[in-house]
Amino acid sequence: MLIRFLLTLRAAGLKPGLNELLMLLEALGAGFARLSIDEFHALARACLVKDETLFDRYDRAFSSFFDGMSELGTELYGAIPEEWLRREVQRLFSDEEKARLSALGGLDALLAALRERLAEQQGPHHGGSRWIGTGGTSPFGHSGYHPEGVRIGGGSRQRRAVKVWERREYANLDDTRELGTRDIKLALRALRRLARTGAADELDLDGTVDATARNAGWLDLKLRPERHNAVKVLLLLDVGGSMDEHVRVCEELFSAARAEFKHLQHYYFHNFVYERLWRDNARRWDVHESTHALLHTYPADYKLVIVGDASMGPYEILQPGGSIEHWNDESGSTWLRRLTDTYARAAWLNPVPESRWHYAPSIAVTRELMGERMFPLTLAGLNRAVDTLRGR
Repeated sequence: MLIRFLLTLRAAGLKPGLNELLMLLEALGAGFARLSIDEFHALARACLVKDETLFDRYDRAFSSFFDGMSELGTELYGAIPEEWLRREVQRLFSDEEKARLSALGGLDALLAALRERLAEQQGPHHGGSRWIGTGGTSPFGHSGYHPEGVRIGGGSRQRRAVKVWERREYANLDDTRELGTRDIKLALRALRRLARTGAADELDLDGTVDATARNAGWLDLKLRPERHNAVKVLLLLDVGGSMDEHVRVCEELFSAARAEFKHLQHYYFHNFVYERLWRDNARRWDVHESTHALLHTYPADYKLVIVGDASMGPYEILQPGGSIEHWNDESGSTWLRRLTDTYARAAWLNPVPESRWHYAPSIAVTRELMGERMFPLTLAGLNRAVDTLRGR
């Protein structure tokens, strides 16, 4: 099995060799990762992958080889029987049916109603308007319709859930992907500010000629520091959920930014910025950094670039506890204001076409919080964002 696994990794573009395989065999022989697929995943990655930028390729190859094993989080209230969430029908809702529905009156009322349903429901229910199930107008379950709800199982269809009952895993963006176009690099290149810093290791030809002439013809070599891009960029990237359909263009932007900016710091978030951010999506529940610490780590001369579709429930932005995945004591709008107050040169890049922005009220809220500094993730939008970051 391990030989086939090794060949799968090599077919995915990784290059583990015989020494790495022997290391893995030795670790397995010592008793590591005998009973857990998660432990084997971590152990094999430590033995076979030497470059962290290749972790996403490894994760995809591992998932393909082991048939996409994953676990469903049940952190909030406990397990929900699978038959409650098995979709029986794919129902289409008319405009009249949608218009008759109303929200439950806020996030607190929605969570209180969920607790009540969990205490009362005894079996599966599909196509209804109250119980946890599928295909109906209940605010709890999936594959139905409700203005506000908690999606439990299934995939997003209406994108109206204010909470999601699962522990989702996201992949880091791959900065080794080749760009489909050089224009993204050229647009970002306009943001560069070249400065000579560091050790003097480059020949200053004009200075050498001048010094030699002043030295009566005796050669007097002059050196100077090499010119580097002095622009500092803080890049915050939305991952998972509705951003999955924009992964390719975000990877192209990420790859271009890594190539163009020496001083680039990047972090991930989901849907909106709150009190914590992270660098590695595979470890985001265990290893993260407080946004407060970030504000005091990177000085105000950094340029802030946020990439996300800003498509979510308004609660996620405006209300404490509105995060779709955890309880946030302070609202997302509070944290975004702190970021923009600290980093005066800021821009939000949105991969959703600008013609569709008016369909999501959350986009209008985010634009207002950004002082209208939201731009589409197109070449024209990038040029406008760069002009804003340069203070034009």
